[in-house]
Amino acid sequence: MIKNTNNSPSLFSNLSDMLNQSHPLYQLAEKIDWGKFETAFQSLYCQDNGRPGKPIRLMCGLLILKHLRNLSDESLVEQWSENAYYQYFCGMQEFTPSAPCASSELVHFRKRIGKEGIELIFQESIRVNNEDDEDRHHDTAFIDSTVQEKNITYPTDAKLHKKIVKKVLGIVKKLGLPLRQSYTFVLKGIYRDQRFRNHPKNRKKALKADRRLRTIAGRLVRELKRNLKGNHDYDKLLGIFETILSQRRNSRKKVYSIHEPEVQCISKGKEHKKYEFGNKVSIIRSVTGIILGAMSFRNEYDGHTIEASLEQVERLTGRKIEVLACDRGYRGKKEINGTKIMIPDVPKKSDSRYQKQKKHKLFRKRAGIEPTIGHLKSDYRLGRNFYKGVVGDSVNLLLAAAAYNFKRAMKALFGMIQSSRRKTKQFSSYFRFPTSHTTTHAVPHVAVLYLGYHLRYSS
Repeated sequence: MIKNTNNSPSLFSNLSDMLNQSHPLYQLAEKIDWGKFETAFQSLYCQDNGRPGKPIRLMCGLLILKHLRNLSDESLVEQWSENAYYQYFCGMQEFTPSAPCASSELVHFRKRIGKEGIELIFQESIRVNNEDDEDRHHDTAFIDSTVQEKNITYPTDAKLHKKIVKKVLGIVKKLGLPLRQSYTFVLKGIYRDQRFRNHPKNRKKALKADRRLRTIAGRLVRELKRNLKGNHDYDKLLGIFETILSQRRNSRKKVYSIHEPEVQCISKGKEHKKYEFGNKVSIIRSVTGIILGAMSFRNEYDGHTIEASLEQVERLTGRKIEVLACDRGYRGKKEINGTKIMIPDVPKKSDSRYQKQKKHKLFRKRAGIEPTIGHLKSDYRLGRNFYKGVVGDSVNLLLAAAAYNFKRAMKALFGMIQSSRRKTKQFSSYFRFPTSHTTTHAVPHVAVLYLGYHLRYSS
C-alpha cells in the first residue's frame, strides 16, 4: 500500500476503514497480485539517478481504471482525485485531493512497459477469474475477428493532399526555408471549389480543384526535398508524401493517413459500414465467458490468425484449448497443435441425431462472442483506438480485454457477497435476531446459536 508523502491534510485516517469493503472495486483491489507488476517493471526504472518515478501500482491501477471506466487519460486523472475507491484501488492509504500524476505520464508509462508489460496485466485478469471459478475454461472456446478502428478521419485523396500542403508549409516556416510560391490565394479558391462536391452542379468544378491541389502538393514536396539537402529527419515523412501523391484508386498498399500510415482499409461485409479503417483483431473467449486471447493483426485472412492466437493462450495460461469453434471465415484446418477446429457445415448423413444436436448447441453458444465484442467496443474503448502506431494497436486491445475480464471478476465477487448476505439474512431471521444487529456483528451470534441448537436437538 502506498503511503501519503505530501503534507496536505487528509480527509480520512485510513481508506480501508472508511470504505465499503464489499464494493466490487475494493474486492478486486484485494484480489489482484500487484507484486507481480512490481517485480516485472522495477528493472525499467533507474534506482540511483534522477527523480524517482511514480509507484508502479499507482500507474498500473490507473491503466486498468482507464479502460474499466471507459475514460480518457485526462478524465481519469481528474476523477481519481475525487473518487476514494479509485485511490484505494491504486494503493493509497489516505485520501488525497491532489492529482496522482500528469496525464502525459500515463503515455510515458505505457511506452516504458510496452506490449509485453500490458500483456502481463491481461494475464493477471485471466488469473483473477480462474482462482475461484470452474476449471473448464479451456475445454471449449470461441474465436472471432473484428476491426479496431483508428482515430482518423474518413480518408479521401483530396483530404490527404490538403494535409500534405499544410504540413509542407509548416516545415518550411519552422526551418525558415525559401519557397518560390506559397499558393495562399490559389489554395483558398481551390478549397472553396471543393465544397458541396455532391451537388450535380458543383461536381465538375470540385474534380478540377482536386487535380489542381494534387499538382500543387507535388510541387511543394519536390521543392521541400531540394531545399532540405540531405541531413534531416523528414525522410520517412517525405516518403509518405510521395506514396500518397503517386497512388491511385486501385493501388495496392495505399496510405490512408499521414500520421498513421499502417492503417488498413478493411471490409467485413457490414451493410451500414462498408469500409473500416484500422486493423483486424482476433478474440478468443472461453465457454465460461473469459477472454483468453486477444491478438492484433493487420488485414490477414482469419484462418491464418488461429495459430498465433492459440499460441498466445497457451503462453499466458499454460494450457491448450481442446475445442475451438469458429465461423466459416476460418476455413482451412481441422486441427492445430492438438486443438480441434470446429466450423459450421452441412451435417453428414452418417451423423447421429445426438451429434447433430451437439454441434447445433455448440454453435448457438458461439454466438455469445458477438455481444462480447460489442461490449469491448462500447464499454472498454475498443471501438476507436487513440493510441499511436502498431504497438498502440496491441496495447489498446489488450487493455480492453483485461478490463472486460476484470469487470467479470468484479461481478462474480459482488454476486458472492450478495449470496453470502442473503444466506446470513435467512439464517438470522430463522433465529429471530434483533434488527439492530448488522451483518458483521450478527455472524458470530449466528454461529453460537446454531451450535447450541445443534447440540440440544442432536443428543
